[in-house]
Amino acid sequence: MSVKTGPVPRLALTREEAAAAVGMSLDSFERHVQPSLALVRLGRMRLVPIGELERWLADHAHRTLDGAA
Repeated sequence: MSVKTGPVPRLALTREEAAAAVGMSLDSFERHVQPSLALVRLGRMRLVPIGELERWLADHAHRTLDGAA
């Protein structure tokens, strides 16, 4: 008897996926967000840990809210 498990939660995103997750182009993400993140490098691939992206969003949320008012 085998045990079925659900999908494995993602712990990191590609830079393209991270940019899409926050609703910006890869170019804007690389210029404005990526310098503030600790990336995981695997060869030529750079991954954005979900926790890093969440931290950046939390740190910059006040700017978005203040600008919308």
